[in-house]
Amino acid sequence: MKSCCCWVVAYFLAVALLIHRRESEVVAQVKAEDGSRFVGVAGGQLVMNGSSFYANGFNAYWLMYVASDPSTRDKVSSAFQEASSHGLTIARTWAFSDGGSSPLQYSPGSYNEDMFQGLDYVISEARRYGIKLVLSLVNEYEDYGGKKQYVEWARARSGQGQHLSSDDDFFTSPVVKGYYKNHIKTILTRRNSIHGVAYKDDPTIMAWELINEPKCTSDLSGNTLQSWIAEMASYLKSIDGNHLVEIGLEGFYGDSSPERKKQYNPTYSFQSGTDFIANNQIPDIDFATVHSYPDQWLSDSTVEAQNSFLTRWISSHIEDAQNILQKPVLFAEFGKSYKYSGYSTSGRDQLYNTVYSAVYSSASSGGAAAGSMFWQLLTRDLDSLRDGYEIVLSESPDIASVIHEQSLRMSGISWNKTTKAGN
Repeated sequence: MKSCCCWVVAYFLAVALLIHRRESEVVAQVKAEDGSRFVGVAGGQLVMNGSSFYANGFNAYWLMYVASDPSTRDKVSSAFQEASSHGLTIARTWAFSDGGSSPLQYSPGSYNEDMFQGLDYVISEARRYGIKLVLSLVNEYEDYGGKKQYVEWARARSGQGQHLSSDDDFFTSPVVKGYYKNHIKTILTRRNSIHGVAYKDDPTIMAWELINEPKCTSDLSGNTLQSWIAEMASYLKSIDGNHLVEIGLEGFYGDSSPERKKQYNPTYSFQSGTDFIANNQIPDIDFATVHSYPDQWLSDSTVEAQNSFLTRWISSHIEDAQNILQKPVLFAEFGKSYKYSGYSTSGRDQLYNTVYSAVYSSASSGGAAAGSMFWQLLTRDLDSLRDGYEIVLSESPDIASVIHEQSLRMSGISWNKTTKAGN
C-alpha cells in the first residue's frame, strides 16, 4: 500500500512538472514571437519591427468592465473582430476602476481578481486580432473613481489625509502619489492569467497613459502637473523599459507658448493647468496626444466655426509635434455627439474626414502624425453605454466606410515605406 501511494505521488508530481514546463514553453514562445513587435519611437515617428508604424484606431473604455463578466465577454470579442475587419489596429481603454460598485481596485493595494481577469481577457483578445492597446491608468474625472477617489482614500486613513483639501492634491500628496505608484507597479507586473505573460513584457500593449485628460486648476502655471508627469513617467519606466509612455493630454496650450494659448485654445480664458508643449517635452514622454471635441468646447458656436477651429487645432498640433517636440502625435480622441445641437450624420462624417485627411497628409509625407482613434466603438446590445458619440459599425455603414477607408490609407503608408526600405 505504501509503495502504491509513493507511485501516485510521483505520478502527480511528474504531471505537475510537465504542466509547468509546458506553461513556461508557451510564455517563452510568446516572448520569442513578439520580441520585435513592441512599438517604439525613432526619428520622431512610431516604429515597429524596424518600420514606421501608422495606425487607425478607436476608444472603447468599457472593455475591461464588460469582460469581467464571463456572460458578456463575447461583446469584447465582437468589438475586436468588427474593428479588425475594418482595418483598425489600435485601441485605447481603461486599466483602472477605483472604488465604487465594480472596482478593479477596492482600496489602495486591494484588487478585484474578477476584474483583473477581465483585463487579462481584453489583452488576450486584442493580441488575437492583431490590435495594439493604449492602457490608461487613472481618470481625471469621478467616473470609475479617478483622482478624487485616491484623495478620499488618503483622507480616510487616520492621520494621513487631514491636510488634503482639493482633488488636485492627487498630484502633490506623498501618500496619494504612493497609492498611485503602487497601482502602476501592480498593473505592470500583473501576469496574464490566460497566457502567462506579464503586462510589462507583452507587446500587445503599445503604450501606458498616465491619466485621462489631466487638469490642475489649483495651479494654472502648469508647474504642479509638470513635476507630477516627470515623476510618474520616470517611475513607470524604472519598472517597464519595453513600452511607450504618454500623458493623456487633450492638447491645451499653456504658459510656455502664450501666443499659441491665445490663438488655438478653445477660448482665450480657458485654463486647465496643462501645457501641451512643456508637458510633452519631458524626456520620458514618448509621444504627444490630442483630443478634439469642438461640439463640446464651442457649443455656442456655429457648425462652421467649430469646423474652422478643428482644422486649426489639428494643424497647429501636428506642426508643433514635428518642429518643436520632434515627437509623434496621436489624435487619441475625437467625435461628434448627436446630443448637441447642430448634429447631423453628414456633419459627423465631415468631422471624421477632417481629422483623417490631416493625419494622412502628415503621415504620408513623413510628418509627426502617427494616427487617430475615434470616440467611441460599441457593439450591439450595449445600449447603457451609449453616450451620443458611439459608433456601432454594423448599424452605420456610411461612417463605417469612412473609417475603413482611412485604415486602408494608413496601412498603405506603412506598406509603401517598408517596400521602399526593402528595395
